[in-house]
Amino acid sequence: MRLGGRLAAAIEVLDDIGRRHRPVADALKDWGLSHRFAGGGDRAAIGNIVYDALRRKRSAGWLLDGDTPRAVGFGALLLEWGQTAPSLNGALDGDKFAPPLLSATELETIAGRRLADAPPAVRADIPDWCEPLFERAFGEAWVEEGAALATRPPLDIRVNTLQADRAKVLSELAQAGAGAARIAPHGIRIPPIDGDGRHPNVQAEPAFQKGWFEVQDEGSQIAAALAGAQPGMQVLDFCAGAGGKTLALSAAMDNRGQVFAHDAEKARLAPIFDRIRRSENRNVQIVAKPAELAPLAGHMDIVLVDAPCTGSGTWRRRPDAKWRLTQRQLDARKGEQKAILDTASGYVKPGGLLVYITCSVFDEENGDQVAAFLARSGGFEPIDHRRLWDSHFPGHADAMRIGALGGICLSPALSGTDGFYVCALRKTA
Repeated sequence: MRLGGRLAAAIEVLDDIGRRHRPVADALKDWGLSHRFAGGGDRAAIGNIVYDALRRKRSAGWLLDGDTPRAVGFGALLLEWGQTAPSLNGALDGDKFAPPLLSATELETIAGRRLADAPPAVRADIPDWCEPLFERAFGEAWVEEGAALATRPPLDIRVNTLQADRAKVLSELAQAGAGAARIAPHGIRIPPIDGDGRHPNVQAEPAFQKGWFEVQDEGSQIAAALAGAQPGMQVLDFCAGAGGKTLALSAAMDNRGQVFAHDAEKARLAPIFDRIRRSENRNVQIVAKPAELAPLAGHMDIVLVDAPCTGSGTWRRRPDAKWRLTQRQLDARKGEQKAILDTASGYVKPGGLLVYITCSVFDEENGDQVAAFLARSGGFEPIDHRRLWDSHFPGHADAMRIGALGGICLSPALSGTDGFYVCALRKTA
């Protein structure tokens, strides 16, 4: 399939996403099922165009003065694939499967526009209603930070130190272009793909099947490390989900002590069982029922709350979520976070830590939540987050910022990771 056919397919998928308000992964899967003739390379290229178009929806559409699937599909190729309007028309000319060539009007529009002249929210590739949220979170750097969240993400890996070390895994993944992560000491990064490329299927590697590594964003690895789990501790991962941070905590504890993995939605815990068996994390206990948590109250050295959130820090990987998010959904997440913090805090022992984490970049879900919790709860106080960071990641002071209301903030533009917030609170009474 030539570029024209791939672009036409991408426009079809974008139209499906827009009309039916579907997750991009579902729309791409259904397209593939109904077009079984398409090879793996074609499907990967079509997916790249779709994801690029959704990441760059504002700026891609602005170039063609529209927000139609056609406009953002063509715009994505102009912004991310090294194409110019003439070269794109040349590539599509004569391809019977291609969409209509850029018209004279579209060519004139593109020629008269420079992205540097676009409104700030367009250059940041965010919804207009999110502009004040970004400006509050990032100050003068908010456009740069928004734009960084619209770039292609890398593929990050955490080495399972219970079974391997970084040098061993790097040797296994040498053909994939893997290198040491910038900050996380057990992290490995495969750089973002270009054009119609695709990341290697690292989960098919024998090293993955042996449990030597897990796929985990470097920011998530950093957040887990900042919790400070040590061998022999009693740790509760209160919103464990699929268990990525649970396994990282267990490895940091060298399988000594206990990690209790709980999630209010039991179905989210399902993947953790196979992951534990593969990785040989032997100090993890799954606590599916809330009633089973009762004996843990007031006894945990660390309670980690990886709270449900808008996921705004993961928009590089889930760009469709950016355009589905509403103020109402943000308010709903804030209510959930408040309730979870109040409940989870009861499991921390005196002198222990309550570690609040989100994959959001919004202060409303981060510093505001912590400040409100401290105001209503008593008995907790923030630790020195600058010291916490330096104790784990010396020499990387420029890779994070301390939020206006405390806590550590990570972002693609700053740390090269997904957006994360980490705040550790010591129980004083």
